[in-house]
Amino acid sequence: MANKIILKISGMHCASCAANIERALTKEKGIVSANVNYANEKAYLEFNPQQSSIERIKKVIKDTGYAANEESRDMTIAGHHDHQKEASLKEMTSLKKRFFYSLVLGLPVIYAVMGGLAGLPLPEFFEKYGMPIQFLLSTAVILTCFNIWTSGFKSLIKLRPNMDSLIFVGTAAAYFYSSALFAQTLFGAKIGMENLYFESAIFILIFISLGKYLEAITKGRTSEAIKKLIGLAPKEATIIKNGQEARIPIAEVREGDIILVRPGEKIPVDGVVVEGYSAVDEKTITGESIPVEKKEGSQVIGATINKTGSFRFRATKIGSQTMLAQIIKIVEEAMGSKASIQLMADRVSLYFVPAVITIAILSSAIWLFFGYQFAFVLTIFVSVLIIACPCALGLATPTAIMVGSGLAAQRGILIKTGDALEIARKVNFVVFDKTGTLTSGEPSVTDVLGEGQNEILQLAASIEKKSEHPLAQAIVKKAEQDNIAIKNATDFEAVPGKGVKAKIDGQEILFGTRKLMAENNIKIDSTENDMIALEDNGKTVMILAADSKIVGLIAVADTLKEYSQEAIDILHKMGKKVAMLTGDNKRVGQAIAKQVGIDYVIAEVLPQNKAKVIKDLQAGNQIGNWKLEIGNSRQGRVVAMVGDGINDAPALAQADLGIALGSGTDVAMETGQIVLIKDDLRDVVTAIDLSKYTIKKIKQNLFWAFIYNVVGIPIAAGILFPFTGWLMSPTIAAAAMAFSSVSVVSNSLLMRTYRPKI
Repeated sequence: MANKIILKISGMHCASCAANIERALTKEKGIVSANVNYANEKAYLEFNPQQSSIERIKKVIKDTGYAANEESRDMTIAGHHDHQKEASLKEMTSLKKRFFYSLVLGLPVIYAVMGGLAGLPLPEFFEKYGMPIQFLLSTAVILTCFNIWTSGFKSLIKLRPNMDSLIFVGTAAAYFYSSALFAQTLFGAKIGMENLYFESAIFILIFISLGKYLEAITKGRTSEAIKKLIGLAPKEATIIKNGQEARIPIAEVREGDIILVRPGEKIPVDGVVVEGYSAVDEKTITGESIPVEKKEGSQVIGATINKTGSFRFRATKIGSQTMLAQIIKIVEEAMGSKASIQLMADRVSLYFVPAVITIAILSSAIWLFFGYQFAFVLTIFVSVLIIACPCALGLATPTAIMVGSGLAAQRGILIKTGDALEIARKVNFVVFDKTGTLTSGEPSVTDVLGEGQNEILQLAASIEKKSEHPLAQAIVKKAEQDNIAIKNATDFEAVPGKGVKAKIDGQEILFGTRKLMAENNIKIDSTENDMIALEDNGKTVMILAADSKIVGLIAVADTLKEYSQEAIDILHKMGKKVAMLTGDNKRVGQAIAKQVGIDYVIAEVLPQNKAKVIKDLQAGNQIGNWKLEIGNSRQGRVVAMVGDGINDAPALAQADLGIALGSGTDVAMETGQIVLIKDDLRDVVTAIDLSKYTIKKIKQNLFWAFIYNVVGIPIAAGILFPFTGWLMSPTIAAAAMAFSSVSVVSNSLLMRTYRPKI
């Protein structure tokens, strides 16, 4: 079985760096998958521990020219957050200092060159010693930004050029050419300062330093959602030990500890209330605005806020097992995942820098061939190298995914992969499970028909006592409310999708559907009319038989969830077709469907057959008596399945998009590609709408990134010069390149203004 790890990568400077690391890792034996994300500087890996190891993987990354450290997956979340925040601030401070020092050192040269062209006065000493001053100051700027040179040079030597390689070649060409001219003046040559290119090297490094600083700031903002989630975790807990209260760090809490929570405090970890009563604000986790009542036996979630009373609870999940930790893990992995739309950008990024170097050499050679002076050719060469920007391509997709998945998480929607975003926007057919999805899943007994209603209820409750099905629990609850004694049942057997069998007081008892009775040759003609009347009112009817004779009927009704109809109405307005998939009979299904306006009812489907129904829908097959309107082929119908994440798991896996309404259960977390933490079907609408919005932003980012390079590189190569006489200077190229990445990230940050349709 493959192990999953997340590594923090340091030393990446552009998308080409990420592509180079990814290519090196995928060549390594034992690595199942590798995804390197330039935007958040992390590598997401799956590897076979029998064939590789974390240390081996780190060495591969180191040999590529970068450093890697393992991300801590043990969620002493607040401490991990503080460490990451400290590292991020340290990086930004370093970039800020580099920009400031290069600007201060470079300004005199910039003033001398630009001031001279503009006719501004120059100090006398500068007119006399201008060349040595330019040489010394430009050398100081290069030393200030020397890590760019070392990174670029090392990447070139290893034949894995990155953005720093372009900067290194461009600035080194300008610097050494100017230095060579300056050296000639020391031996009496008469060369004017207008022939030097020191200011180009300085300008380029100043703008690159500014661009990297601004990029670090804007990249940091794209992951604000995950930072907020991590920041929710409390740092301490009050445990009760030997009757005494003790305040301890959250990392020291152990499963089974009894924890005291006072009004206004955050709940430290997940658990079950053992004493007390309160209302808890769970908005930070579920997005639900109304505080939830908590009493003995209630589940509580770590990082939620206790509002009113005090209570004690037993810790059941700690560290990386808590719901908050699971949510953070899912959101982080989603932020690091790639949508299919990114594959093209990845392929371009891999070959981008070598292609740009080739273009720079070819364009320079062409101008040289046509007899232009070396200074002109050098301008072309440097401008082409500097204006090219692989960063914009590398940031286009991940920054949008990071913001989009963060926005979803804040609303209680966990989008697990970038591909889920891309699929969700294409969905045109939504299938809902009935019980627990469209309905509350907490049915109650409405009718008991037959002679001796108490005896009927007693037999039904006795046989269902061992079942965990919601309908069974409703019958047992009704018997307990009516103070009916429950008998002992033996030889219990559950018949999936049909009912149950058992023996009570020597009688053979069957309780379930028409199919169960038919399989056991029990005729139900006498009860059919009563069953039809109940089912037409949306009630589920179960038949009770003793020793092959019908004893009575029990009807159970399940209430619709509060926002079911609103969610389906909005899906219709969005042009989606909606179906309901249920193991119940057609009459009950159609009665529920009529209440909420569902298009199709696919009823009497056994749990093991639900995946086949989804497969038929995808294939465009006719279902029942309907020839479904959307598409007659796999390409025409994109199916989303919405279920509770437990008995619907095969159908969720088969669907193009599995949406699990799990209320944060572990099974739901693993099942769907999208997990809705709170049971509000309107979140299905929000998930689809937000996915469409995110992919729209990705396309905008990729468009501008590609257009920028497609237009900028030819202009830098001098394509306009024969027609206009205008040639792009390296200074303008550096400024344009520096701000291109920032513009792409800023477009992603605009996503934070998103407002859902509901």
